[in-house]
Amino acid sequence: MLQNHSASKTSAATMIGSISIVLWGTLAVLTKLTGDQFPPFQLLAMTFTVATLTLSGKLLSGKADLRSAFKLPLSGWLLGVGGLFGFHALYFVALQNAPAVEAGLIAYIWPLLIVLFSALLPGETITRWHISGALVALAGYWVLLGWKDTAGNLQWEYLIGYLAAAGCALIWSSYSVLSRLIKNTSSDAVIGYCALTAAFGWLSHFLWETTAVPADPLQIIAVLGLGLGPVGVAFYTWDFGVKHGNVQLLGVLAYGAPLISTLLLILFGEGTLEANVIIAALAIAGGSLIAAKRVA
Repeated sequence: MLQNHSASKTSAATMIGSISIVLWGTLAVLTKLTGDQFPPFQLLAMTFTVATLTLSGKLLSGKADLRSAFKLPLSGWLLGVGGLFGFHALYFVALQNAPAVEAGLIAYIWPLLIVLFSALLPGETITRWHISGALVALAGYWVLLGWKDTAGNLQWEYLIGYLAAAGCALIWSSYSVLSRLIKNTSSDAVIGYCALTAAFGWLSHFLWETTAVPADPLQIIAVLGLGLGPVGVAFYTWDFGVKHGNVQLLGVLAYGAPLISTLLLILFGEGTLEANVIIAALAIAGGSLIAAKRVA
């Protein structure tokens, strides 16, 4: 009976975590709709300010404990703020320095990394399925970056964007897996993470960037959309999911996000549905499924 109850709680947490995947599918297109004039740290600061205000509604309603949101061990702060701030700073840099479709698909190697890294958690081991899945996904990665040149050479003019996107993958996968080790920390802590990330974003912006003003209402709507969804609610549901749900299965399901993202970008004219995009997406998603075979 206890086992069934535990399995039911895990399934519910996994479903809650999967809400984030749908929201993250809108991240790239909303970022592109904000335009090119917002410097990366300003965009990060604006969206996380909106996210903090959005999630603070939980505090005002009495459904969240202020102490749970801000009374955390140092390791929790470092992990949460480092994950949120680091990922988004690099993500915005990636989209401004490489084609959106390619940058997005590179960044979305993080679900596969979650599957692989989760094998290092207590009680887990690396299997041939993990290794095989990684090789398939890497093949998709090569197809994505090498399709324009028969020699498979990278387009060096986009190197900064490629590296930033790869950094996103490493940071977010590490954050997601390590969160499992502090599962007793309330997900209300995400409110604190967002608040500090916004503060660091504004500080970085005022130190190194020139403030840009929105040129039209669409840009304002896009910033609000980012803060409400993929940079707001999504982090709360993801934190709960990776702490209490099936983290490997979430890693597999997360490959729905880049597919949603890519299709939305193409729909909005930020790329074309060519063979390399389809092959890369299928290979990376297939690699994730193979790597997580034992969750089935």
